[in-house]
Amino acid sequence: MFSNKFGRLVLGLCARKQAAVCGAVRGAAGRSGSSRTAFHAGHRLISTRSASQTTVDPDEVKKFWSLASKWWDERGEFAALHAMNDLRVPFVRDNLLNVHRVHHPGKPLLGLRILDVGCGGGLLTEPLGRLGATVLGIDPVEDSICTAQLHASYDPDLRDRVSYRACTLEELSADGETEGEECQFDAIVASEVVEHLADLETFAFCCSHVLKPGGSLFITTMNKTNLSYALGIVVAEQLLRIVPRGTHDWEKFVSPVELERLLESNGLSVQSVQGMLYNPVSGAWSWTNSTSINYALHAVKLRDDPQPDQAEESSPRPEDHSSASHS
Repeated sequence: MFSNKFGRLVLGLCARKQAAVCGAVRGAAGRSGSSRTAFHAGHRLISTRSASQTTVDPDEVKKFWSLASKWWDERGEFAALHAMNDLRVPFVRDNLLNVHRVHHPGKPLLGLRILDVGCGGGLLTEPLGRLGATVLGIDPVEDSICTAQLHASYDPDLRDRVSYRACTLEELSADGETEGEECQFDAIVASEVVEHLADLETFAFCCSHVLKPGGSLFITTMNKTNLSYALGIVVAEQLLRIVPRGTHDWEKFVSPVELERLLESNGLSVQSVQGMLYNPVSGAWSWTNSTSINYALHAVKLRDDPQPDQAEESSPRPEDHSSASHS
C-alpha cells in the first residue's frame, strides 16, 4: 500500500504492538438458543434498549462537528472517502441487484428504500439516490446534515429521492415502533461508521430492527490488526496526514470475525467480506484478498420463521425436517 521507505517503521510498530484478541461480543455470549430466537425475542426490548443505550460517542461528534463544512472538498480531509465511492457504490448496487433481481435501465435501484447511517455530508447518499433508490441519510451531527441538505438542493433529480434527518440510529429505530412499515428499509449502509460508535451491539440490534426481512446491510470499516494500527493510524494520520490526526481510535476497530458474530446474534447472515486497499500516491481504492486493513461486508436479515402450522404444511414428512432446516 505504501512505499518501501515505510517498511522499517511498519515492522517496528508491528513488533511492539501486541496482537489484538477479539473479546466476546457484548451481550451475545450470554444468549441461549439460536440467533433467530434471540433476534425475535429482542424485538420486544427495542424501546428499552434505545432509551438506555446509545451508539453515539460525544467525542466523535465533536470531531465531525468541526469538519462539517468540509465534506464536499474533494481534495480536503475527506478526499479518501470521495475516492472510496468508486468501490462502495458498485458494491452496494451489485449486491442489491443480486438480491432483488430488479431491472430498471438507468435507475437500477428504483423502488428500493435505503438508510445511510452516519451519512455525514451525503457523499454516499447522493450517488445511491442517482441510481434510483429512495435514500434517507441520518447523522447525529446537525451541521453535517445541513451541509448535506444544501448540497443536495443543487441537484433537482435528488429532490424526491434523497432526504436527511439529524438523529441517531436508535432514535430512528424507536420511531419505527409507531411508524411501522414506513420505517422499514430494503438496505442499510454504514460506511466508515462502526469504528466511531460507542456501542456496536446497539448498532447491530437497531439495524436489524429497521431492516425488512431479506434486507441487506452494507458496512465498510477497518480491521483490528497490527497492520491497521501501523498504516491506518501512524502512517495515514501522523505521517502522511491523509486524514486528520485523531480521526480513528484503534481500540474501536473491529475484525470481520467479531463483526460477523455480532451481526449473526442479531438475526443477520453475512454473505460476503472483501478487503479494500488505498493507494495514497494515486488516491485510488482497489479490491484485495487481504482484509487486514480495510474491508467491506454484506449481510442479509434472516426472514421471519414460519408459524407452527405453516411449518407443518411445508414439512409433511418427518424425514424432511433436517433438509428443510438448511433451506
